Amino acid sequence: MNFNIRVYALITNEKEEILLADEEYLGKRFTKFPGGGLEWGEGIYDALQREAQEELHQGLTHAKHFYTTDFFQQSSFKKTDQLISVYYTAELSKPEDLLLGEFPFDFTHGKPSFRWVKISELRREDLKFPIDKLMLEKLKKSISDL
Repeated sequence: MNFNIRVYALITNEKEEILLADEEYLGKRFTKFPGGGLEWGEGIYDALQREAQEELHQGLTHAKHFYTTDFFQQSSFKKTDQLISVYYTAELSKPEDLLLGEFPFDFTHGKPSFRWVKISELRREDLKFPIDKLMLEKLKKSISDL
């Protein structure tokens, strides 16, 4: 068994929208929050910023730890891996520079593609992975508690 540490950003804007990433991997399409895997020798926050640079071509600001998984989650892609996922809330450093898709899986600007979705309209079924579904619930709850 291996541990697979993942780091993700819950990026929101002033319109009460959240940024989603539409990806394709091993012939499967899925929608998730931006982020990816920790690489050897880097810290979790460093991985978050590296993933933002690689995928979004910019850094993140106001990054704040939101949640780390505290339950067993098997990887969807490698059944011998246990996932540990770390989520941060954050904002884009240059939101005006982000290349957005016009519809889900619009790979015009490459893969992954990104789009804003109203948090209030986003449903669990819109996300592929179990931990992302849980994060959506926690995020909606944190907003309603304000």
